[in-house]
Amino acid sequence: MIQKQLKESVAYLKSKGFDSPEIGIVLGTGLGKLAEQIEDPIEAHYNHIPFFPLATVEFHTGKLIYGTLEGKKAVVMQGRFHLYEGYDFLDITYPIRVMHQLGIEKLFISNAAGAINLNYKEGDLMLIDDHINLQGGSPLAFKGVGQFGERFTDMSEPYDDPMCKALLNIAEKENITLHKGVYASVVGPQLETKAEYRMLKIIGADAVGMSTVPEVIVANHLNLPIIAVSVITDECDPDNLKPADIQRILKTAEAAEPKMVKLFRELIKTL
Repeated sequence: MIQKQLKESVAYLKSKGFDSPEIGIVLGTGLGKLAEQIEDPIEAHYNHIPFFPLATVEFHTGKLIYGTLEGKKAVVMQGRFHLYEGYDFLDITYPIRVMHQLGIEKLFISNAAGAINLNYKEGDLMLIDDHINLQGGSPLAFKGVGQFGERFTDMSEPYDDPMCKALLNIAEKENITLHKGVYASVVGPQLETKAEYRMLKIIGADAVGMSTVPEVIVANHLNLPIIAVSVITDECDPDNLKPADIQRILKTAEAAEPKMVKLFRELIKTL
């Protein structure tokens, strides 16, 4: 069934002019402006793409944008899907499979995350070096998954080492703070309690969010090299925890976004 749906989604996008993109980019909460830098953009709204889910979060626009970025053909996902919206793992990773079938060879992912590691400050960036899946399931747990790749997908190095090293070098050159750490993915949409933040620290998380890991698992299943960057939007100190301010989190992501855009653009130049 999913193969047939993917064919229809891809055929629609190709008919719109989405021709052999090299790079796929997923933009997280408050991180939509990279899409504005695409040259000669072609847009496809999610509600027009056959079998595509719809973004239900008010600050996530819902469209795929195709065009040129630093001389490379790219497809940008402006607005992603989450378990907390009521979708399942197949839904939230469907766009990764679509971009793969369109032809992408590399995947860039961004997200907004809270700092468990209190050496990280609001507005900092973190290169995801590893992750912890706390979402209670897998996007590979369905009948017929073997049609797409090895069912028992290796996750010993989920993030592409050459791209990660290159991004760290770029950050140093550009004088941009880029931490390297472990991202824990939870279901949400509620924020964590003090005890949960303490638990996350104990198990080795440096940052926490509600996305990314299912997409990364599927990309590994498809043998797509990935790089992922978190924008740190709040500091999760259980001893000094204040009520969550979503508007402030969005403003922090927006203020930090130019640094992430700079890193992604500079990395694309090297590919």
